[in-house]
Amino acid sequence: MTVELRSDNAASVSPAILEAMATVNSGSALAYGGDEVTAALENRVREVFEHPTARVFPVLSGTAANALSLSALTPPWGSVVCHETAHIMTSEGGATSLLAGGAVMTGVAGEGYKMAPEALQAHLDGVRWGDPHHSQPTVLSLTSPSDYGTVYSVPEISELTGIAKTRDLRVHLDGARFANAVVATGATPADLTWRAGVDVLSLGATKNGALSAEAIVCFSEAPADELVYRTKRSGHVTSKMRYQSAQLLAYLTDDLWLRNARNANERMRELCAGLGSLGIPLLNSPDANLVFAEIPDAVADRLETSGVLFYRLGGQVRFVTSWETTPEEIDGVLGCLGRQADPR
Repeated sequence: MTVELRSDNAASVSPAILEAMATVNSGSALAYGGDEVTAALENRVREVFEHPTARVFPVLSGTAANALSLSALTPPWGSVVCHETAHIMTSEGGATSLLAGGAVMTGVAGEGYKMAPEALQAHLDGVRWGDPHHSQPTVLSLTSPSDYGTVYSVPEISELTGIAKTRDLRVHLDGARFANAVVATGATPADLTWRAGVDVLSLGATKNGALSAEAIVCFSEAPADELVYRTKRSGHVTSKMRYQSAQLLAYLTDDLWLRNARNANERMRELCAGLGSLGIPLLNSPDANLVFAEIPDAVADRLETSGVLFYRLGGQVRFVTSWETTPEEIDGVLGCLGRQADPR
């Protein structure tokens, strides 16, 4: 038995997305996004997000989506306010500071790996506004789901963006697993984004069945106008963009993105229930498809030997389910874990 629980990045590509790429792989098309598939993608994004003027920019990675989004939202002397565990701050090698020309990242605390409104308010109240000796907060960035599987509700996003807007901050949402958040909350994509005050969304797809495509979705014109040039300058206006656009169009068609995310979330619920019944402590309360657990090293060693793939992170074990994780695989992992914990 081999079960992939290291990361949803390690999963394969959805057949529907491969089929969509094969479909556009005939004839010629205008380069650099001037093709009919990319135009159809923008129309589809406007339908899904119920926003008649939303603009979409396909890019190659989530790091690019985040860093380019934020570079279009903040000047070099600005600062990006995010949770202290945010992916943009801990796991992207300073990409935002690079592409934004030096913008500072500022971490704010909050339980459940989500920013606390009172902590955001206190941070903004403590800024020396107008003092050129200090970076000026210009963007609020939220990550949902967080890297620990927790999801912001619509009221939580609205409260935070409301505080940010009192200081004229723009708002970015890192949605590397945005489909999982939509499924977890039951809210519409529009309610989780622009209706709640979000200006720009990094829309993830690769973790949820795509091959090599992420998207920046802009609900405001000013950052979109900048991204026309910033995506080009950073090398993310690909010549054969129709292949990226075909992935994203298939992803958002017939609810593929939500069906894939729903499977990942449901398998995680099954896994967490099983871990709980085995008495294994969970270190987070996942709303989506990531969980951290306390498993003794000896048990983890035997689990790995049995073919279960997962990450060890600082004395913890992380399991991540994906669009292709099956109930049978979860049952197998739990059965194996039960035997390893009590090998009699």
